[in-house]
Amino acid sequence: KDAMPTLLRWKGHRFFFYSADLWEPAHIHVAKDGREAKIWLHDMRVAVNLGFAAHELNDIIRTARAHRDAFVEAWNDHAGS
Repeated sequence: KDAMPTLLRWKGHRFFFYSADLWEPAHIHVAKDGREAKIWLHDMRVAVNLGFAAHELNDIIRTARAHRDAFVEAWNDHAGS
């Protein structure tokens, strides 16, 4: 399996997760231009933000929320649960 499967590409952002993180609660990473954020899928809260401005995070969260069901399904499929 891909160690960092890409779930979505949106406006230059890459939504993905790390296989090594599957022991944590379901979340996604979002990267663009050397910046990265980590978002918990159960409540859509930002766990880590490395460089995104607040308005960018709001757009990222809105997009992630729209795709949350598919992200959770991909996470569970990858985790084998």
